[in-house]
Amino acid sequence: MPPPADIVKVAIEWPGAFPKLMEIDQVSACVPVWSLANHDQFALQHADSSNFYITEKPIKIFAQNAQQLHERIQSSSMDAKLEALKDLANYSRDVTFAQEFINLDGISLLTQMVESGTDFGDMLSFTLTAFVELMDHGIVSWDTFSVAFIKKIASYVNKFASDISILQRSLAILESMVLNSHDLYQKVAQEITIGQLIPHLQGTDQEIQTYTIAVINALFLKAPDDKRQEMANILAQKQLRSIILTHVIRAQRAINNEMAHQLYVLQVLTFNLLEDRMMTKMDPQDQAQRDIIFELRRIAFDAESELNNSSGSMEKRKSMYTRDYKKLGFINHVNPAMDFTQTPPGMLALDNMLYFAKHHQDAYIRIVLENSSREDKHECPFGRSSIELTKMLCEILKVGELPSETCNDFHPMFFTHDRSFEEFFCICIQLLNKTWKEMRATSEDFNKVMQVVKEQIMRALTTKPSSLDQFKSKLQNLSYTEILKIRQSERMNQEDFQSRPILELKEKIQPEILELIKQQRLNRLVEGTCFRKLNSRRRQDKFWYCRLSPNHKVLHYGDLEESPQGEVPHDSLQDKLPVADIKAVVTGKDCPHMKEKGALKQNKEVLELAFSILYDSSGQLNFIAPDKHEYCVWTDGLNALLGKDMLSDLTRNDLDTLLSMEIKLRLLDLENIQIPDAPPPIPKEPSNYDFVYDCN
Repeated sequence: MPPPADIVKVAIEWPGAFPKLMEIDQVSACVPVWSLANHDQFALQHADSSNFYITEKPIKIFAQNAQQLHERIQSSSMDAKLEALKDLANYSRDVTFAQEFINLDGISLLTQMVESGTDFGDMLSFTLTAFVELMDHGIVSWDTFSVAFIKKIASYVNKFASDISILQRSLAILESMVLNSHDLYQKVAQEITIGQLIPHLQGTDQEIQTYTIAVINALFLKAPDDKRQEMANILAQKQLRSIILTHVIRAQRAINNEMAHQLYVLQVLTFNLLEDRMMTKMDPQDQAQRDIIFELRRIAFDAESELNNSSGSMEKRKSMYTRDYKKLGFINHVNPAMDFTQTPPGMLALDNMLYFAKHHQDAYIRIVLENSSREDKHECPFGRSSIELTKMLCEILKVGELPSETCNDFHPMFFTHDRSFEEFFCICIQLLNKTWKEMRATSEDFNKVMQVVKEQIMRALTTKPSSLDQFKSKLQNLSYTEILKIRQSERMNQEDFQSRPILELKEKIQPEILELIKQQRLNRLVEGTCFRKLNSRRRQDKFWYCRLSPNHKVLHYGDLEESPQGEVPHDSLQDKLPVADIKAVVTGKDCPHMKEKGALKQNKEVLELAFSILYDSSGQLNFIAPDKHEYCVWTDGLNALLGKDMLSDLTRNDLDTLLSMEIKLRLLDLENIQIPDAPPPIPKEPSNYDFVYDCN
């Protein structure tokens, strides 16, 4: 007969004694073994570095530990103090202990120790680690810290450049201060300059580089609108882009997820500087703005303009201007300034056109003259195209949107040029003109051409070209003919037979396909997933793991020290939630953690990955999936457990794919063909791989 569920076999270790393998149901089982007095003051704890508790630990034990450590870190013995700070850094990860230690005014004690400036090396490192862990729980407001403390932390960024652990934690604290308090942002901005941060990017430690870019991003994000452009100018002067390109992107090592996220955030914040111009309408009465249009005309029709400017009546000149503006492809030939009153793209489109005309003059003149001389209605209107293309590029790059908390989608090519957006536009406007000619388009086909161009750009971007030249060459291979071939191939792969017998066959086999998808989802829940605990400071990531029991009755979950390699065993996850107790599964803005105040609420991408399990009267388990795929798997699986329909995009795609495959298999002519019961053997590996060609 199997033992009761609450009886477990564990090896229990007491300091100074040999571990013992025991079957236990509670701590009291250990009492006769080691003669423990006051056994109600003990709890079972993992012996690994995580220090997580297996059995529930009474609050009074946390209070006791907090009191002891509060006294020990004030010890006059340096060795005892160091050991105490090491323990404090470890215990502070537990929220209950943190609350008790903070209640003893522990944060003030740690800040005083930092401000005193008497601790160095490991002692200072453990002090800062404990501080970071305690503050991460969000119990204490960041607004409570003094200027002296901020100055001290800022000084460590320069003073301890060679001490990785101190530098790391100092940068993490500065980032949290900036992100969590407007007042502290101003104080930190006064203490830390970009010039002081740049040298840390030129080192070889990727973690320090990540923390450094995170601080720069935080300062950038929290800067007032009028200061943001000023900060961007300083970053340009300090050659931040080229330093990141050389020492981070093109360094001889892989870029980890956190670094990729920070580069993505920097990319988004840089492009968001364009939002002001994107949302600024042109003032038709503003002479300086109208002069830009005159400059476009002058560059395109230079010789002819000079010839005609010297003579002729005002009426003749107006007529000539109208003709030239028509050749430039503006919608309003009389007053082209009116074309730039729509936002987006506003004045940003005109900026792009002027940049193209000045920096790629030959290509600009060729495109304008080539199209203005056509009489067959196949001319590509440069002005209208540039305005719509700028709007499209802003949508693709999500100009004006906050960076996502989970996205790592940075593009190396945007770090290869100081005017990357303008260069991006210049490549794409030439692509648009080329595609227009390949399609033999007329003005009625304008929207069709724009759709093809968007597809070409998106397909080229997904390959993550390392430079703008590489992006250009990718586009060369994505001609209109190639796009048609790709579309044809995709249509054939997703062919949907609409005849009545096929539809009846689909209806018949759909339930078994849905059952197959359901089993796959539940199997994935049994394997489990590691979720990130998102907070305002991503560097010291906290992870937790959730998985379904093999009998589909219980959800096991618990905190982790770091992202796991492979599955996490059920018995190492401390908490349980019976499936029978689940009342509902909610997603997006209906989730409790998305209704709270903070940056996450405003972030569209995080909203799309959020879901919550509601249980009992007010219980909730909040999730933010690592990506869209995991979000679909978990919401489908949880709905399946509750007997509800699986409605995710992933289920629809899987259903379409599996139905299509099954129907094609059933329609195969297999008469007199014997299908083997066993799969064919896997061939042996070749003796060498000389035949492999690296396309990159």
